[in-house]
Amino acid sequence: MSFSPLPPRCPPVKRSLSKKAFTIAVILALLISIMPAGTFAASAWAPNVSYTQGDLVTYGGSTYKCLQSHTSLLGWEPPNAPALWSLQSPGGGGEEDTQPPSAPTNLTAPVKTDTSVSLSWTASTDNVGVSGYNIYKGSELAGTATGTSFTVTGLVPNTLYTFTVKAKDAAGNVSAASNAVTVTTNPSSGGGGGGEGKKLIVGYWHNFDNGSGFIKLRDVSTKFDVINVAFAEPVGGSTTGTIGFTPYNYTDAEFKADVAYLQSLGKKVVISIGGANGQVQLATPAARDNFVRSMTDIIEKYGFDGIDIDFEGHSLYLNPGDTDINNPTTPVIANLIAAIRTIKYHFGDQFILTMAPETFFVQVGYSYYGGNGNGVDNRAGAYLPVIHKLRDILSWLQVQHYNSGPVTALDNEYYNMGNADFHVAMADMVLQGFPVARNANNFFPALRQDQVLIGLPASVNAGNGYTSTSEVQKALDYLVTGKSFGGRYQLRNPSGYPGFKGLMTWSINWDAFNHFEFSNSHRSYLDSLQ
Repeated sequence: MSFSPLPPRCPPVKRSLSKKAFTIAVILALLISIMPAGTFAASAWAPNVSYTQGDLVTYGGSTYKCLQSHTSLLGWEPPNAPALWSLQSPGGGGEEDTQPPSAPTNLTAPVKTDTSVSLSWTASTDNVGVSGYNIYKGSELAGTATGTSFTVTGLVPNTLYTFTVKAKDAAGNVSAASNAVTVTTNPSSGGGGGGEGKKLIVGYWHNFDNGSGFIKLRDVSTKFDVINVAFAEPVGGSTTGTIGFTPYNYTDAEFKADVAYLQSLGKKVVISIGGANGQVQLATPAARDNFVRSMTDIIEKYGFDGIDIDFEGHSLYLNPGDTDINNPTTPVIANLIAAIRTIKYHFGDQFILTMAPETFFVQVGYSYYGGNGNGVDNRAGAYLPVIHKLRDILSWLQVQHYNSGPVTALDNEYYNMGNADFHVAMADMVLQGFPVARNANNFFPALRQDQVLIGLPASVNAGNGYTSTSEVQKALDYLVTGKSFGGRYQLRNPSGYPGFKGLMTWSINWDAFNHFEFSNSHRSYLDSLQ
């Protein structure tokens, strides 16, 4: 076998830069020498990366310059950490954004109550993008919003306030103020729903038969002031947000007629949402909007006077790190708050809003708040931000003093359900307020006296924790008048709470089954306190 010799190698070709190419190379070298570090090596921001002052990164289509050397963490994305990152012009141009947004316009106050004002305005514009709005009560910052509406709460009835709004961007630029709006809050509403000063009895009416027997609405004892129809429940699963209601053992026309009949007697008929078998999780904006739409339709169809939020089970919980009741971030909580406000404002000031949580979701929040890495159930105290953020439009809170485990009260002692001490201790917690998870910087403020009822089983069949009539009234004597029965728990307010609003019971049906013991005995007692 023979091989052909390789062809001779081609001689190297001499190459030289043209004058034009040489000029370009010099300019590029000069630019590199004067541009900030990272200008031509900007990479996407990522967690767990060490960044040095002057580094450039890209995030969300924009470029950011590092202001302080640090190792990045989730949650420290450039738009969320203005102390660490300065927004440059989009596309990596390298120029810092110094242009403020335009001022918001058309600021109005479409809804007001005795303790809140709802504001709305026309959105601002910005060369990069508006990141949010600061809302001012006079010169005081009242809150922030990402959208074009906000409700200022905690106001004093019959008081004049002036509000303005400023827009801001991610680079920290703030606009000029909007037009000012001056609003006088309404006179005190006194809680609504049952007549000024009147002690109420609220009862749940079963839209089913669970062994207690079924009665028509028109046959409910006249001793009840408010009838909660139980329950409207989710359609298509707990996360859809769509709520349905079909009257049990009624035609629609018959049910509407009975609702109207009770209202003609001066009663209020409220639709209660949830219950033990009706868990509702508004985890998305779509679910929130479905909730608002479907509940508005139900209320308008049957002519209900209000809504009662009876979310149980896993409807409400707190995500890790969500520790501030003033600024809840867990979607199922934030979306519920927004949905309830929308419904309330749609129907107006006379629309009743109540809540009936279990002690685990309220009073247990004194000892534990959510999971937050401490091994506690992430539902502990989960109603607190909902109550707190809606207190200005809340008619009353009626915590279930039944089906409860032992609860630590304000004296740091445990109390068990079914006796006067338990009822006094649990009521005192919401009438006094308390530090959430014992953190003095995260305080749940007291509700008004007329915003507090206590919930009780109507009979031994109705739920665990039944308390005899005499024991209940012993508790009420102490709560309302300050007359002690010599129990273990001592009221924080020795003179009592004369404005305390009354009693709730599960249920009207079980009360009828028990020969009306609850409604008859407690109606006459509450009337004696007027």
